[in-house]
Amino acid sequence: MIRKTTVEICTCAENTPDTMILKHASNIPAVPMTKPGFSGMQARFLLTADDDCPLYAMRLMEFAPGCYCSFHNHKEEHEIFILEGEGILKTDNESAIRAGDAILLMPCEFHQIRNTGTSMLKMICTVPLLPGKTGKETTPCM
Repeated sequence: MIRKTTVEICTCAENTPDTMILKHASNIPAVPMTKPGFSGMQARFLLTADDDCPLYAMRLMEFAPGCYCSFHNHKEEHEIFILEGEGILKTDNESAIRAGDAILLMPCEFHQIRNTGTSMLKMICTVPLLPGKTGKETTPCM
């Protein structure tokens, strides 16, 4: 169920009415990521431009045990919070990651996440909404 409530948001010098959105992740369908180099990963697009988000999108990424995304980069930065599980974050080196870790990946920084645990690796991942993007895709670095 999606509930919308009118709230007041202060923007600089004026108050502008806007709409709050409340969703439960279990009500958002999981979309398998089938891009080359991705294995056993799915995304739940919690809040995107489709919801009228003005600046950022929020996604719940889920990796099955032993699965991963490709070693890739894009123009969007990532703010990531690991909710559960454990894995490896590969950038120019490799770092162990686990529940409770907060990660900032800069624009065009190469990265890969692999689930090295025996249970699901779940993380919240936010990205800025670049012009013309919805938050369900990324923009290649040139």
